[in-house]
Amino acid sequence: MPEKPAEPTDRSAVRSLLRLWPYVRPVRTRWLGAALVAVLASSLALVIPLVLKWMVDGPVARRDPGGVWLGALWLLLLGILEAGLFGLRRWLVARPLASVEASMRADLYRHLQRLPVAFHDRWPSGQLLSRGTTDLMLMRMFLAFPLTFLLVNGTTILVGFVILFAQDWSLGLVLLVPAVPLMILCSLFETKYALVARKAQDQVGDLTTVVEESVLGIRIVKGFGRNRSQALAFRALALRLRGTELGKARLLAGIWALVTAIPELAIGAALVLGTVQVADGALSAGTLVAFLSTALALRWPVESIGFLLAMSQESATAADRFFEVMDVAEEPEPEGPDGPAGKAGAGGEGIVFEGVEFRYPDAGPGSPPVLARIDLRVRPGETMALVGATGSGKTTLTALVPRLHDVTAGRILLDGEDIALMERPRLRELVSVAFEEPTLFSATVAENVLMGADGAGEEDLRRALSVAQAGFVDDLPQGAGTQVGEQGLSLSGGQRQRLALARAVVGRPRFLVLDDPLSALDVHTEALVEAALRRVLAETTAVVVAHRPSTVMLADRVALLSEGRITAVGTHQELLRTSSEYAWLMAGAHDGAGVLVPEEGSTR
Repeated sequence: MPEKPAEPTDRSAVRSLLRLWPYVRPVRTRWLGAALVAVLASSLALVIPLVLKWMVDGPVARRDPGGVWLGALWLLLLGILEAGLFGLRRWLVARPLASVEASMRADLYRHLQRLPVAFHDRWPSGQLLSRGTTDLMLMRMFLAFPLTFLLVNGTTILVGFVILFAQDWSLGLVLLVPAVPLMILCSLFETKYALVARKAQDQVGDLTTVVEESVLGIRIVKGFGRNRSQALAFRALALRLRGTELGKARLLAGIWALVTAIPELAIGAALVLGTVQVADGALSAGTLVAFLSTALALRWPVESIGFLLAMSQESATAADRFFEVMDVAEEPEPEGPDGPAGKAGAGGEGIVFEGVEFRYPDAGPGSPPVLARIDLRVRPGETMALVGATGSGKTTLTALVPRLHDVTAGRILLDGEDIALMERPRLRELVSVAFEEPTLFSATVAENVLMGADGAGEEDLRRALSVAQAGFVDDLPQGAGTQVGEQGLSLSGGQRQRLALARAVVGRPRFLVLDDPLSALDVHTEALVEAALRRVLAETTAVVVAHRPSTVMLADRVALLSEGRITAVGTHQELLRTSSEYAWLMAGAHDGAGVLVPEEGSTR
């Protein structure tokens, strides 16, 4: 899980929110128009006290019913106009801000696709999901409401105090006195609320992760009867989040009470002082009514400060969390020249590992490398099997070929070209992969298989399904058009593995990397797949991670890995004669009757 900033006191909420400007810029005209309409609507509310002053000092004082009705009509018209302007503001701001949210969500998703695999290894999916949903919603709400009304209410308060001082400067000073303590309180509130807001949003991400893992692992949860323990774990996280949210509520309640009470006391003091002045004849009754009406009209702009600051802080925290991901460097693109992608079976130098070393980015200082000084050549058209004990680095080595990880030292050449100088789209067009854990998407069988090659058609699909011995597809309700469901869990493990293999071979790749692709197949299906796979391997250069002797027999040569190093290379028979470790590994893959024994664990 990523480290969370423990004390975001050095963070400026304004600076965080200003980072949203590139997304707001395209819709700034409409947003500013909506803000202007809201300022105009709010300013109309300040005209109403002036109408009341005219009515009290004029028609009411002269006992003129006609003038009173005229004033009432003006008040009605002002109220209708104010309501209409606020409705117009809502209409103006809705569409552009929805497009801002959509643009940010698209950028986040695109960025996640381009981040290194090491990033996804470290970050829980729930944390990423909450950033793409809850946090983006908070930022859209900020642009639609708090940002607009901080501007609107600030303008209203400024104009309102100008009117108050114009009516009576001494009463205006009485209302201005609370401004200093209010500013101090709001500053303290902002600092404390920033801490608890970040804590709550991180806890939402943790809770999302638990829910997602429980849903995806529901078979394990039910199979081992872990319903209660999972429910207790969820409850503990939910209670922790509840406590944090209650802390937020206490802070918000406190600032709201103070922001409400202090201005109310000031208005009460102004009422007493104004009444004395009216009694002394120093102030007209209409002026006092207008003054108090203006002061009351400013109550909501002042009282909403705490609420708007709270929403702004949550949005600033959401922006921090969003850009925390967006600021992670994407996989670097090479600067060297690239030629056109080659076709399967083209001549070349095969796959060459030269002095390859690799450490995971999160490895501790001084820790030994996962792979150390790997020197290996896979000849053009050759199939090389990688064999080794669990944890020897087989899967890691295969992940370096399509650059799912970048080498720490050394280089890998494909037909003489350094993969570090290839553009990734071209590299991944040349290299096709199938992993030990087959991953399918919530799509049709055909869409999952054809994901392995751009431009592949029905003929390629049928050929790939035939190679993978995936005839079961024809028995599905809609054949290759059948939706396989999330993670392909509606299929058996062997069926998922065969579809993953079909995806790897559908594009007739020039280089093929297979990580124990037959581990979930029964003996009879394995034999059929191996027979078809031999034809595919004859047309490509391949590296195959193998645990079973039957898979090893697909290869022309075998490389033995031991503790991150290549310790022997040769044919299967040669290594049986010359390497006691290899002979021990092959013997351990069978029981005494020659029946395959499932291997425990898997290589990383």
